[in-house]
Amino acid sequence: MSSRRAALRQLERIERDQAYIGQLEGSDADAPLDARTRRQVKEYVAGVTRWRRWLDFVLAAFYHGDFDEMERPLQIILRLGLYDLLFLRTPTHAAVHENVELAKREVRPGAAGLVNGVLRTIDRQRDDLPTPDTGDPAEDLAIRQSHPTWMVRRWMARYGAEATQELLAWNNRRPVHGVRINTLATSVAAFQTQLDAHDVAWTASPYLDDFVRVKGLQPVIAAGWMDAGQCAVQDESAGLVVRVLDPKPGETVIDACAAPGGKTIYAALRMQAQGTIHAVDANEARLRLVTEGAAAHGVDGMVHPVGADLREWARADDAPQADRVLLDAPCSGLGVLAKRADLRWQRSPADLDELTTLQDELLDAAARLVRPGGLLVYSTCTIEPEENQRRVAAFRERDGRFALESVKGTVPDTTVTAEGVFTTLPHEHGVDGAFAARLRRTDRV
Repeated sequence: MSSRRAALRQLERIERDQAYIGQLEGSDADAPLDARTRRQVKEYVAGVTRWRRWLDFVLAAFYHGDFDEMERPLQIILRLGLYDLLFLRTPTHAAVHENVELAKREVRPGAAGLVNGVLRTIDRQRDDLPTPDTGDPAEDLAIRQSHPTWMVRRWMARYGAEATQELLAWNNRRPVHGVRINTLATSVAAFQTQLDAHDVAWTASPYLDDFVRVKGLQPVIAAGWMDAGQCAVQDESAGLVVRVLDPKPGETVIDACAAPGGKTIYAALRMQAQGTIHAVDANEARLRLVTEGAAAHGVDGMVHPVGADLREWARADDAPQADRVLLDAPCSGLGVLAKRADLRWQRSPADLDELTTLQDELLDAAARLVRPGGLLVYSTCTIEPEENQRRVAAFRERDGRFALESVKGTVPDTTVTAEGVFTTLPHEHGVDGAFAARLRRTDRV
């Protein structure tokens, strides 16, 4: 199966079924793809998804008809072709020919002429493409940078036009990946030497001494280091959340929404595999990833997976009391749009109301598990105040036992706000957007 045909199938599923890109990787079981083709498919799917709104704007300007009413497969083929031309710089002949043939096969023979005509016309005018001019700066910016207008409007009100432009540009870049080194299995210096020996380009993390950054994951995967438990893919912002938690050897820790386990395992490494971590998650399938990851990293003896809804588990008479509880709450994910190209199209303002209700319920449940004097860390991978600062403030109004404690000293000062919480903004810090607050239980029993 060709890369474009496989990409077409995946893009159809994303639109039809609201499937996530991560769920679709390796899904072409009927026609297994080689490594090179898989990389090409991933590039097409992520790129077309990321730039979908801008691609549609350009295509609509050159299509004589209502582009929104065009049948979905033909729309997607045109997007693939335009992405070939504008972003991959595929030679015109190859880009047009391949997508014309795809239209013949997947739509109908007559669609070939339309694809040929639209793509060649755009190619001739690629240096003078139309620009959005709706009279609404937020709408124009959202179209040109391919984001939903409601997101752009919110960010412009909060950050201003220039910073919003920087944030949108960050979200549209190919992501750089963080790699966390398992210091129980190897040293940082030894792992970096391995990277050099395999000609893997890397840079040291400016924030964490046991992380490196790589542009491509394929060489790391191919080398077998992840399977051997020497390293794992994890954004530095997630690692910094664990530093906010600051777990110590010998403690009892609860990771309240643990799957797929990145923070659980990093906490175990920070504890030098000494102590107990209860890894709680309601999704049994994803909880298996915690078990597998813990075993690969050699910390399975201290990690105890718990398949349960936190809200129910915390009410049980035998629920443990922990020194530290991490609640990395389900959230809108608006801090990770560079890595989750599809997420921008799968969120709406209404989602925030539903998520904040869930976040409040989970916070109340997590609080029951903190021993007197213990620590509760609330974290998210979003940059929205409704899900972050406002949830912490609302929780403290409901539960006066917890005091907000500054994160200063656990993470770099550049990530600490005036209120003492941890915050990263992608365009400012060069990592995913994240939030974490330390809440100390102050009552005594």
